[in-house]
Amino acid sequence: MTRRPGIEDLPPGLPRNFVRSCLLLLTAEQPSHGYDLLDRLASLGVTGADAGGLYRTLRSMEQEGLVRSHWETSTAGPARRTYQLTEEGMDWLHAWAASHRETIRIMSAFLDRYRELAEDGAGIERR
Repeated sequence: MTRRPGIEDLPPGLPRNFVRSCLLLLTAEQPSHGYDLLDRLASLGVTGADAGGLYRTLRSMEQEGLVRSHWETSTAGPARRTYQLTEEGMDWLHAWAASHRETIRIMSAFLDRYRELAEDGAGIERR
């Protein structure tokens, strides 16, 4: 069975499960409904995400106890499910932030060494 690409696969080059940490951050900032979260993901560099994948991820996060949701009614349109962060979700947000800081530290060390190599022109073969 072939796995369908989902929101967790976007965008390439970012740490595994980066989107989940983004959703934790966004729901910590303010409780939000899915389409609002989809729009706000773009401000964190996550573009091209699909609504179906987003809602699957949010349901999974809710089952894990990271977020909780409730139906919010509106006089201007249909009811929508609003997501908010739980205490456990906040703990995971702190853990993800620490992990991302470590990733940045390691990648910065790599890029600093690469920059030195490129500036010196040493060790780079050009064809």
